[in-house]
Amino acid sequence: MQAARGQFQKADLGLAAVSYDTSAILQHFTARHNIAFPLLADPDSEIIRAYSVLNGKATGFSKGMAVPGYFYIGPDGLIREKYFETDYTDLYTANNILLKIFPQLVEGTGRVVASPRILLTLLQSDRAVIPGSRFTLTAEVELPPNAHVYAPGVRSYKPIQMIPDPIPELKLEAPQYPKSKVLFLPAIQESVPVFDGTFRISEDAVVSAGDEFVASLGAGRTISVHGTLRYQVCDSNKCYLPEKAQVLWEVQVVPLDRER
Repeated sequence: MQAARGQFQKADLGLAAVSYDTSAILQHFTARHNIAFPLLADPDSEIIRAYSVLNGKATGFSKGMAVPGYFYIGPDGLIREKYFETDYTDLYTANNILLKIFPQLVEGTGRVVASPRILLTLLQSDRAVIPGSRFTLTAEVELPPNAHVYAPGVRSYKPIQMIPDPIPELKLEAPQYPKSKVLFLPAIQESVPVFDGTFRISEDAVVSAGDEFVASLGAGRTISVHGTLRYQVCDSNKCYLPEKAQVLWEVQVVPLDRER
């Protein structure tokens, strides 16, 4: 969250964290990590209960902690969005939340990949994560004017597909495509779902939190995520041959901070 603080400020968002820890523990944590936003002590879990996020399964020194997640609260004090998981081995990163709410904040920060007939830019919510983190990989596609590609679910045509290669260190979820448009093809009197202009295909990845993987990290390691983007560009006159582009993202996995 500290690493994402600057991006929150660009969106005119304040940032604060609530923990069941005491003020002394939070002061120690703040000093060690140079935290520049408020950490709010809630040792009796009053705030945590008020937001209905108490982890009822936590016992021992963990009793009273919250289910991990985020609330996005508007200036009117109303909750606009919330992102929560039930397990500490599947945690949204702060940058992941920003990418979902304010995708424009990552514009201009991607890497362009050579690809026929389209402009393909690869983006990612995070460059560095810890075990158990959920982050987002994104392929931004810009098509020429008056061109389109077919959306998943189309019949008798080749849809655009982002196909990731399996990787043991990550749980890769199914790619998420934007809402398609309906295009009427006068020549064959048929309506089909398509994408045009500029659009993004995103995919969440969760870093393993298994004991063997965590023990293997040492001071940290880089994980490469490979995949293939398959597509066929068409315009008002013709459909070009199907193409494919190789995609690659790299993320640094750093060890957990276990100091208490």
